[in-house]
Amino acid sequence: MSQVGVYHGEELARYGFGDDHPFSNKRQDYFWDEAQRLTLSLFVSHLDPVMASEAQLNAFHSPDYVRKVRDLSVSGEGFLDRGDTPAYAGVYEAAAHVCGSAIEAADRIMKAELRRIFIPIAGLHHAHPHTASGFCVFNDAGVVIEHLRAAHGVTRVAYVDIDAHHGDGVFYAYESDPEVIFADLHEDGRFIFPGTGHADETGKGEAEGRKLNIPLPPHADDNAFFEAWPQVEAMLREYKPEFILFQTGADCIADDPITRLNFSVSPHAYSARRICEIAEELGHGRVLGLGGGGYNPRNIAQGWCAVLRAFIETPMTALGE
Repeated sequence: MSQVGVYHGEELARYGFGDDHPFSNKRQDYFWDEAQRLTLSLFVSHLDPVMASEAQLNAFHSPDYVRKVRDLSVSGEGFLDRGDTPAYAGVYEAAAHVCGSAIEAADRIMKAELRRIFIPIAGLHHAHPHTASGFCVFNDAGVVIEHLRAAHGVTRVAYVDIDAHHGDGVFYAYESDPEVIFADLHEDGRFIFPGTGHADETGKGEAEGRKLNIPLPPHADDNAFFEAWPQVEAMLREYKPEFILFQTGADCIADDPITRLNFSVSPHAYSARRICEIAEELGHGRVLGLGGGGYNPRNIAQGWCAVLRAFIETPMTALGE
């Protein structure tokens, strides 16, 4: 049985805002069609989406906000934030399936049923505890962090993000939390939504120095990525997380319609491999990949498949070695 899993299914495809929206409902298909064409799909365990309970969502989000999403999901009208994230009929169930799949993935990894798992429709890193933001309704990364703590006693969790947009919903929720190690390479917030993630945002209080924000200028290419990446590895090695969340947004690849970074697919392949290798070195191998953003069909297909290939091909050591 493969030690790498992929969640995919109609329930995840329902998370999207229509064919005319950048975050369309076809994004999962772009990835999975390519994974099948490359035969990567033959080397993974196929996992069905799971819906999170309201209590699981409330571990990160405020109950009032969760109720708001549920209510607007029934009416299918209005916005879940100030105008970027529209409600639609069934949005609550769709977003809850993103979080539920991530929770179950974390459980499978913690139980050593699987070593690495990828969820293409996940990594909704702009959602805050009290509001949606930037096409993100519920923050699956935040929900998973809270679940890992409550259900598995995990203390040190690392969140690594290569999406072109800063993972502000994760960063500010844990800005003062020393047990969440945060590393984010993104397009400079002076030029792009959400306008955050400046290099001097390094954590507060006991968490000072445990948050790494690396803003890159518009049109930065692979050279800029590879020059900055060693800082991420250094942080992971210093703080030795027990679990690694990896947000793999494909909107940092050249020709994305709403961003201006100019990466090839190489940073996705390299960072995925190195994260897997570091997790192995730490003695647990636990990596959960979250698709994140990306609005160019070709980039989604190639970027996420590069991550999946790295998950499959990076050697695994016997646990405890």
